[in-house]
Amino acid sequence: MPDQLDLFGSSRQNDPNVEREAVPSLQAKLRDATGALAARQVYVGTSSWKYPGWQGLLYTPERYANRGRFSETRFNRECLNEYAETFPTVCVDGAYYQFPTEKYLTGLAEQVPDGFKFSFKVTDEITLRQFPRIARMGARAGQPNPHFLDADLFVRSFLGPCEAIRGKVGLLMFEFSRFHPMDFKHPADFAEALDGFLGRLPGGWDYGVELRNEEFLGSEYLAVLKRHGVAHVFNSWDAMPPVSEQMERIGDSLPGIPTGARFLLKPGRSYQKAVERFSPYRKIIEAYEEGRCAAAGLIERALRRGTRLYLYGNNRLEGCSPLTLLAVIGRLPPELWLPSGSGTGTSSQEPT
Repeated sequence: MPDQLDLFGSSRQNDPNVEREAVPSLQAKLRDATGALAARQVYVGTSSWKYPGWQGLLYTPERYANRGRFSETRFNRECLNEYAETFPTVCVDGAYYQFPTEKYLTGLAEQVPDGFKFSFKVTDEITLRQFPRIARMGARAGQPNPHFLDADLFVRSFLGPCEAIRGKVGLLMFEFSRFHPMDFKHPADFAEALDGFLGRLPGGWDYGVELRNEEFLGSEYLAVLKRHGVAHVFNSWDAMPPVSEQMERIGDSLPGIPTGARFLLKPGRSYQKAVERFSPYRKIIEAYEEGRCAAAGLIERALRRGTRLYLYGNNRLEGCSPLTLLAVIGRLPPELWLPSGSGTGTSSQEPT
């Protein structure tokens, strides 16, 4: 139904004497909404962008056709350009698996307009205490990581290439996979190691920390972030408490510091189960209302406080992250963020 996408239409649509206007496309609605938020330094986008299932929603199929058929090669090469016509930011998950080269980063930056922000998951060579026993680790699987929290390596191999596109770099996120008790006996031990690492990093960048150990989310950790002006990255994840609970725990502990958020999975659902349930990511399969409310709450809080926010939705949360984000933005008080003179009518129906 057309009304399912009509979250930001003109209030004139409720006037029975006015002929109903055509419903704007999903792309136009998201572009206008996320653009208005980005003007307030609230950057809303998705985790990665190469999803063929978004054709007809976010992407125009004709742009990726070759001799009348879909070309995966063309899509992977060119879809970032069309993505950036709608969203002002994206989270580059691929940087987690290997250090990005300057050539790779400049290739990304050339496809997006000025003002666009790339947030990055920092390469796991910096954040893994021990290499997991998975195939891609090869001979290193199960071995201690000699470069865990190696600030010099991070500056040289990650920040160095990022300098080439510095104006388009958003939040640099240190995602720490779940630690085992043998890694850190006490939360204070992790906080101490993190403190030493952050203290060796150069200023002028937005850094964020994402935890996968609930017990680490305490006063010692928050004190370290505050001391270094580093963001906590709220994460909706399998074994973490809901974002709403994380918000309650943190409260006003990090005043004036940018915030990060990644809505990845509904707590209690594994990544593999989410992939099986939601792919190919063309529609909302299961709305996660608590997550939507928390995301809207983070945006509203950032707008009221005037602090920077980088918020990313993932397909594995509900089934289609662009539609999830449209629903989240539709929950915001329009007068808080819409430009003066914009319509404030909203639909009571959610996108599906």
